[in-house]
Amino acid sequence: MASVRPLFSAAAIAARLETMAAEIAAAMPAEIVVAAVLKGSFMFAADLVRALNRVGVATTVDFMRVSSYGESIRSSGDVRIRFDLEVALAGRAVLIVDDILDTGRTLAFVRELLGDRGATLVKTCCLLDKPSRRETAIVADFIGFTCPNLFVVGYGLDFGDRYRELPYVGVLEG
Repeated sequence: MASVRPLFSAAAIAARLETMAAEIAAAMPAEIVVAAVLKGSFMFAADLVRALNRVGVATTVDFMRVSSYGESIRSSGDVRIRFDLEVALAGRAVLIVDDILDTGRTLAFVRELLGDRGATLVKTCCLLDKPSRRETAIVADFIGFTCPNLFVVGYGLDFGDRYRELPYVGVLEG
């Protein structure tokens, strides 16, 4: 079985979330739709929504499942919607919350899709950014941490649906 070496601790993540919430509150309206991209962002999105509440941002939360990885550690490049949002976006400000900005294909796809659905403002928020892997010209509006080019798990991120439950982000080894 592989081991996981901690990279970003639970305490570091919690502290960064508070700062990110304040940054988001300063840049977005007081009422937003949080569009969380499943599965990887579920822990991050839940903690971020609570942090946004603490700084006075009211949220409507919805989920979509988009995949380009499957059970591999490499993106296939083929982005597919597996589960779509239910909330209407026309005339609303939307914050896309994703676990990791890697190649950029998924985030660019989702941003364009939600903009096409009539959102008045679409901002992006990712826990991790791996700029060394970028294949699509996209920069997230809000980033938790810049991540080295390592395969990471924990805090919602997985490998083959394992390791999501870890309270930190770590490097999968072995």
